Amino acid sequence: MKIYNKPLERFDWTLAFILLLFCTVSVIAISSAQTTGQYTINFVPSQIQWYIVGAFIIAVTMYFEPEQYFKAAWWIYGAGIFLLLMLFILPESMDLVARRNGAKSWFHLPIGSIQPAEFMKTFFIIALARLITQHHEKYLVKTLKTDGMLLAKICGVLLVPLLFIMLQPDLGTGLVFLAITAALIIISGISWKIIGPIFIGGFVGGGTLLLMALYAQDFLLKLGFKKYQFERIYSWIDPYSYASNEGMHLITSLNAIGSGEIFGKGYKGREVYVAESHTDFIFTTIGEDWGFIGTSLIICLFFILIYHLTKITLELKDPFSTYISAGIIAMITFHVFENIGMTIQLLPITGIPLPFISYGGSSLMGNMLAIGLIFSMKFHHRNTMFRASKDYE
Repeated sequence: MKIYNKPLERFDWTLAFILLLFCTVSVIAISSAQTTGQYTINFVPSQIQWYIVGAFIIAVTMYFEPEQYFKAAWWIYGAGIFLLLMLFILPESMDLVARRNGAKSWFHLPIGSIQPAEFMKTFFIIALARLITQHHEKYLVKTLKTDGMLLAKICGVLLVPLLFIMLQPDLGTGLVFLAITAALIIISGISWKIIGPIFIGGFVGGGTLLLMALYAQDFLLKLGFKKYQFERIYSWIDPYSYASNEGMHLITSLNAIGSGEIFGKGYKGREVYVAESHTDFIFTTIGEDWGFIGTSLIICLFFILIYHLTKITLELKDPFSTYISAGIIAMITFHVFENIGMTIQLLPITGIPLPFISYGGSSLMGNMLAIGLIFSMKFHHRNTMFRASKDYE
């Protein structure tokens, strides 16, 4: 990475321009989504407001250097755990904790509803980055024993936030944490003799549960699974057999995207009603308005973002920053893959928004916080390129 001395030269203008493009797409898509009449509120001004707040978050995050995040990593992680804990401690009668779609995941504040798990994703990445960096500093010679110790530490750090999130319950966010963890385990250098069997076992176990949900429901009911959980799987595989209930959302999603055909119906030309088309199902709005061409351009924009972040990651010199950047890439990539996949029946439906495009303050601010770390590492790269992680102490 070429090193610049002037602040304006060290600022990542390319990444800023990419975010500006996402803001433009988001505003246009949300504006069009409201033509279905599900809500009477105009969400566009709020989304612009959240983008302005997000820009402020990036500016504040970029101000601090990577070594400062390294020193504060466990405090940041602890603050996130505290917020998740407060969701269960505070009584709902105080009107500070709000439920949405049955999940106790939100704080209801005067400025709006805030979902702590969206911020905990980035806090978790910072903590894992420090943990992995310190482990490699301590154990210079890698063995199966030291790799096993590292894996156990990573799982321990994952267990606490994952437990709170699954108790809410929020399966979609829980899957994001698992994706981040898997990515950092792979790049941490843990031997495939250890993680290979674990990943294979996970895939086999998941496939077995899926088959049992289809052919051995009675057995799973005895183990504590609920009937509605099976219906979600059935409605994913065969939505038209559940068109009146569980499968309706997927059917309308497929109809909206398919009706856009190649070029779409144009801005605000929507005819198919899709619930939450401005949030989790914003991709259906883009598909119906702009067709295959429009959705392909959006996917390409995400590829450009991920490519740019990957390029930055490969140019970073200190391990701590590298792990943070890799974790953020994994988080964004999984969000995009899961969100788009669920709208086209590639994956089951989960409550995961499309990064930088779906309406939502918590989601956007959480993503801006993560991107702010990328800006920070790029901006302060001159100061850290020759430092080892132990120099952060």
